[in-house]
Order: sequence, then C-alpha cells, then structure tokens
Amino acid sequence: MSSTGSDHRPRRWVLHIDMDAFFASVEQLTRPTLRGRPVLVGGVSGRGVVAGASYEARRFGVHSAMPMWQAKKRAGFSAVIVRPRRSVYVAASRKVFDIVARHAGVMEQLSIDEAFLEPAHLQGATASQVEAWAQDLRAAIKEATGLPSSVGAGSGKQYAKIASGLAKPDGVRVITHEQQAQVLNPLPVRKLWGIGPVAESKLHQVGIRTIGEFAAMDADTARAVLGKTVGGSLHALARGVDERPTAPRAESKSIGAEHTYAQDLLTVAEVDVALRRAFEQAFVRFAKDRRGAKTVTVKMKLADFSQHTRSATLPHPTDDRELLWMQAQNLIRYPKDTGPIRLVGVSFSGLEDMNQQVMFPELDRLLVTTRQETESLSEEDMEASMTLAGGSDALQSVQGQDSSHQWWPTRDVYHPDFGHGWVQGSGLGVVSVRFETRTTTRGVTRSFRVDDPLLEPADPLDSLEWGLGPREKQRAQALDVGEQPPAAK
Repeated sequence: MSSTGSDHRPRRWVLHIDMDAFFASVEQLTRPTLRGRPVLVGGVSGRGVVAGASYEARRFGVHSAMPMWQAKKRAGFSAVIVRPRRSVYVAASRKVFDIVARHAGVMEQLSIDEAFLEPAHLQGATASQVEAWAQDLRAAIKEATGLPSSVGAGSGKQYAKIASGLAKPDGVRVITHEQQAQVLNPLPVRKLWGIGPVAESKLHQVGIRTIGEFAAMDADTARAVLGKTVGGSLHALARGVDERPTAPRAESKSIGAEHTYAQDLLTVAEVDVALRRAFEQAFVRFAKDRRGAKTVTVKMKLADFSQHTRSATLPHPTDDRELLWMQAQNLIRYPKDTGPIRLVGVSFSGLEDMNQQVMFPELDRLLVTTRQETESLSEEDMEASMTLAGGSDALQSVQGQDSSHQWWPTRDVYHPDFGHGWVQGSGLGVVSVRFETRTTTRGVTRSFRVDDPLLEPADPLDSLEWGLGPREKQRAQALDVGEQPPAAK
C-alpha cells in the first residue's frame, strides 16, 4: 500500500487534533475559579445529560452523554454544573481552527473541537519532524487561546485518530509506519473507527475481539459477517489500509433544532409551543445558510423513548418562512395519538441554491393542506408551557419576558463597579456573584439583592476578553439557540 512508501511516493502523514475536554476547558479558561475542579457542562433539568466534563470530573468516571444526576452522584459535592454557553464555545472553536488552518493548509473539521490535517510540507517527513510540527501547533493554540489540545499522527485517518486518543491529555503521539501493527492489533475491535455496538456484537459472535484478530480474518469472511461493502472497508482499516483523503467537509445537508423537555408534553398547547420553539430556532440557523430547503422534518421522541419522524417535500427549494411553518404544523402529532412526548425537533434538508425566484409563493402554500387551528393560546398558557423546558436563555427570548432577576447558577452578569462575573448561587432574595474573566488573576465574590438595579445579565462572550467585534459576536451567537452545545464526539 502507498503508506509504506513502496511505490516511491513520499510517506503520507495525517494528523488529528482534538481539543481536550473542550466545553469544560473553555469554562475553566473564562472562569479561573473552576480550574482544578470537577466541571460538568450540560443540561440541568431532570433529563439533562453531560455534554462535556473536565479531566478532574473524568477521574470519577464521568463521561459525555451520561445522565447529569448520575454524574453529580459520582463527582460529589465538589463538582460544579455549568449550563452550556454555546456562543462562547463557537467563538473559541473558530479562533482555534483559524490558527490550525493557517498552519496546516488542508483541514477537514469534524466537529466543534476536532479536525484532520494533512500539511503538504510534511509528506516524506520523519516522525520527529512531524512531532515537532505538532508541538509547535499546540503551542501556538495555547498562546493565542489558553486552551489545551492533543495531536496524533499516522499514515492515515485511522492511525491519526487513535494516536490523538493516546496523546491525551495535552500531548502529541506519532505512530510510525513501523509501529502501526504493534499499536493497533492489541486494541479492542470497538476502537476501530466505524465499528459500533452492532458490528462489535457480530464480530464477538465469531470470536473476534481485537483489531489484530479482525485483521487476520479472511476478507470474504469479514464481508459475510459485516456486509459486503462495510465489511470490506472495515477489514481494510484493520489491516492498516487507509487512503481516505483529507479534505474540507461539504456543506451541511440538514439544519435543525430539537429539545428534550424536563416534563412530558401532555397537551396540544404544550406541543404547539414546543414545535414553534424548535421551528424558530432551526429557522434562525437556516436563514444564515442562504440556501433553500425542499424537505421539512418533524421529530418526536415519546416517553417510552421510541422515535417518530415525519417528513414532507416541496417541488422546489424555498426559504419561505410561512410555507415551511405550514409544513411543520401538518407533520406534528399530539399526545392523544402518540402518548406523552419528551422531545420535539424540526429540521430542514434537501438544501439547494435557489437559482430563480418563485413568482407566486402563495400558490405553493395552497399545496399544503393546513390543519384546523386549535384555540389560540393565552399568554398564561404559553408561559406555563415554556417553563417545561427548564428556563434556558432561548425560552426567555421567545417569550419576550424580562428575565433580569432570574439569577440561575453560572449565568453571566455585569455590575458597573465590579465588571463581568457569573452567578454562584441565589436564594432568600440574595444573589452571590463571582467576578472574573479569562484574564483575571484574583477574582472577588460579592452578594447583592436579587432586585439590585445595577446587576444585569451579560453577554457570555465578554468572559473571553478577546475584543470580539459586533460581526464576530453575531457569528458566534447565530448558533446560540438552545441549551445543548454543538455536536461533539
């Protein structure tokens, strides 16, 4: 294969960079008091899950996607639970990967906190040269942002990703071409990129438990066990054949938003408010994309965790808000038909450039058979339904309510005498605030009445103190539409 250099091409080096405990690291960066403490980033409702955990929390066995109640139990009283601040993570990610792109040239960003790199000037380099380059990249990121990262390198994406895992936390690991089999073969077969629980179970059934055992398997047998296409490609990876190119990822194929609710939705009014919330947040992101959508999808997850997804497709892509909303209304189902609902989501797909204007959009709307309107919601109904979501920033903006006195823990605040800070706790008419940002060397804690007129909510982005301009803030806030952060591994 080409990675061995036997065909006289320069040896290929692919690198994988992964920001260490990214969400928690950003929180510790901007809130120095949290450094060295177990930090849990995620939903605070009864059904909240961990979106990110600091290494201090991981020592207790906490990991992403774990129910928050379980994580709190494991981490103990010293743990700090932080509501996700999506815009801050987006801004930090953009700053990091701007640096990566300048250094690497070719970059394939996988998520908000990881990417593959394949710098052209590293072709044919020695392992020590690759390691030195990776260390320089990490140092540049640390100097500019203060955030830790780990980098792995190998002959292809598979080895690079495994190497970055071995490099954690805050390190570099280069798997040389000669070390590939030695490193990969003893690992559990599940470590192979693309092997999920189903494929793992099938391999276990035929006695295959390590990558080395899978690599030694006959190729025809691998295809018989896992399927002709998937089995062949995974078997090639296990044998070290990985020539997948590193290239910028294609534009998003779908754009959406969804929310899990702390209490099951039981009425038409509650579901309608949840649908509107998901639609509006999805549409904000969709409008930034500047393409049209042909398909609207409504997703519902029921109390028994079963998932119901319904879609409708238009004859041509559109960004007509009313038309898309009518489609979403037609697709929703209610508890009387489905049973209690715990999640509602809306997404737009079939995204295409709109090369011509639709002359009569009102005619398209007539193609959508609208349902009979239920009785209009009173303001009290809307407020009651909205509170089911657990009180995120997005809810208050949708409701248009003054939320300045809702001082939940970790909320960003500002006081003219003390500057930017965050709420440590509140109760009995008093709110305690820790005043600090990324550059603070010694923060101070002060207490105020909950109705203190000088204490007000603050933009979370100000905690970074990077001098972000209005346009940069707007870009970061464009995705700040819900409680859960952007996708990460």
